[in-house]
Amino acid sequence: MFVGANSFSDIKQYFKEKLLDRFSANELKFILRELTINRFNISKLEYITFNNNLSESDLLYYHFALKRLQNDEPIQYILGQADFYGLSFDVDTNVLIPRPETEELIEWVVSSHSQETGQIVDLCSGSGCIAISLAKSIPGCRVLGLEISEDALEIAKRNNIKLKTDVQFMHFDVLKKDHYKELENTNIWVSNPPYIPAFEKQLMADNVLKYEPHLALFVEDDDPLVFYRIISECARLFLKKDGWLYFEVHEDNSIRVKDLLKDNSFVNIEVRKDLQGKYRMVRGQKVL
Repeated sequence: MFVGANSFSDIKQYFKEKLLDRFSANELKFILRELTINRFNISKLEYITFNNNLSESDLLYYHFALKRLQNDEPIQYILGQADFYGLSFDVDTNVLIPRPETEELIEWVVSSHSQETGQIVDLCSGSGCIAISLAKSIPGCRVLGLEISEDALEIAKRNNIKLKTDVQFMHFDVLKKDHYKELENTNIWVSNPPYIPAFEKQLMADNVLKYEPHLALFVEDDDPLVFYRIISECARLFLKKDGWLYFEVHEDNSIRVKDLLKDNSFVNIEVRKDLQGKYRMVRGQKVL
């Protein structure tokens, strides 16, 4: 416990002493702000002047949050939520924490298809962040979210209710080609599938390796494009004529994914950089 602590100023000082070896000053400010907003249900504006005396229950809240942070647990899992594309999604260790580069993928889809009226399919939905964000942003479309993990589906369905969208979430194994017939004549496919080769585990931070679901992150070293290959082949068969396929990709594999689309007769293929200057998005159009 925080010996002698009874105000929020004391907590701020204690977090700084215990966590500055793990987080920058700005990261610590963000963490404390989010923990406090979550605990006391206050606004970001109210937080600026927040310096309440704290109850024993409040002190325990910060104590256990600190312990979890010291054990490398991401703040989003501690809070049980993550901000993404202007929305707040429930998350736990059954789903990936949504990333900013995925917001850029969504923005590409939305800016290109804002008036679309058909059906969008999100393959490998996880928390539902892509499917729900697209449903909010392209209201003329029906959105279908597909996910193999039953635990992740529960989170996605919870987010669907929480955020008042009408996405249809279904259990679906993206690697089984015989499932794709039910996606026939859908207009847009979007996917952020697993794409990190297993050998890169040794390069990754503990907060990812210890907590985020490996099922959603990693692929075997000998076939790192397996998801892109199967989705592209099935899109050639079942995506609607003139429909579009969008991928988030590993920065080292953007050209290989582009070639996969070309091999499957897609045209108007484009590779796009994210805001970090990395080639992380690929799209193509089916015309045959």
